[in-house]
Amino acid sequence: MPRIAILALPEATASVVYGMYDLFRSAGRDWGLIVHGVPGEPRLDPVVVSGTANKSDLTLANGVRIVPDVSLQARAQYRVICIPELAIAPDVPVAGRYRSEVAWLRKQYERGALVATACSGAVLAAEAGLLDGQDATTHWAYCEPLRKQYPSVKVHEDRALVVSGEGQLIMAGGGTSWLDLALYLIARLTDLDTAMQTARVNLIDWHSSGQQPFARLARTRQAEGDAVIGKCQEWIAKNYGVDAPVASMVRISGLPERTFKRRFQAATGSAPLAYVHMLRLEAAKERLERAEDSIERIARDVGYEDAAFFARLFRRAVRLTPAQYRRKFGSLRRHLSAGPQNGQRARG
Repeated sequence: MPRIAILALPEATASVVYGMYDLFRSAGRDWGLIVHGVPGEPRLDPVVVSGTANKSDLTLANGVRIVPDVSLQARAQYRVICIPELAIAPDVPVAGRYRSEVAWLRKQYERGALVATACSGAVLAAEAGLLDGQDATTHWAYCEPLRKQYPSVKVHEDRALVVSGEGQLIMAGGGTSWLDLALYLIARLTDLDTAMQTARVNLIDWHSSGQQPFARLARTRQAEGDAVIGKCQEWIAKNYGVDAPVASMVRISGLPERTFKRRFQAATGSAPLAYVHMLRLEAAKERLERAEDSIERIARDVGYEDAAFFARLFRRAVRLTPAQYRRKFGSLRRHLSAGPQNGQRARG
């Protein structure tokens, strides 16, 4: 059976480490148990690997203590190395923090192992130099820091799964897209039917729309050391729907227009108009989730008189039309808000 190493780091969470472990163990086994009453033959052999001494406890980021199966010092070769997420802030560099893991990762990669990363785990693959010149993805909040820290990496923040390096590198985006990663690996290492059976047993739905619909658009930084631009940010946060918002901020700043735009870009990392669009679209997303107002009404309320222009801008930024976004996330919000009542009815 193909052996899969799941790398457990102190910054990982148990849900991803053992979520992957459970799915790989499920492949080939659980379908037979459910359909025929007899477990099928397992198709994959996952193990949890860490830099701690073999059989020593490791406390993960969410406080769960685990006992890894194998240490990095073991001279084992794996078909796949899986790197879960790192629970560190997006702008915190990892250079020098995982020297032994990086060296081990490079050695396994050079021996032909597939390297698969979930969420912010892609940062560790980048630190190992495996992503130089390659297409990649990671959690949407880590995409820009990944670009800055590793400029040669071609980051695709809208995609939930990227395969590159002539197939030797597989990366999933944020959150539960590690489920897509695990299913892809099951299909690749066994066969499509086994992957489909695993998905059906575990009720897994593919993230076909990518991760961009889930991303927060207004991710520009707060101005530090520039009180004038900070004041403009505070004003536009409450007044993004006004006409000519950039001209209004120029007046508030008291700066020449060209100087204002240059300082705004330097302080926030975004051009003023792009910043306004992000605030407006983020507000529109919340309205689409919560309210039944028409799309035209929402467009006007956030600052767009032309609903068609708003729809085009929304789709380009979010990768869904406003109507598609409302169906997807409005439905999710309704189900979550109605959860306790549904539970009470079910118990009754």
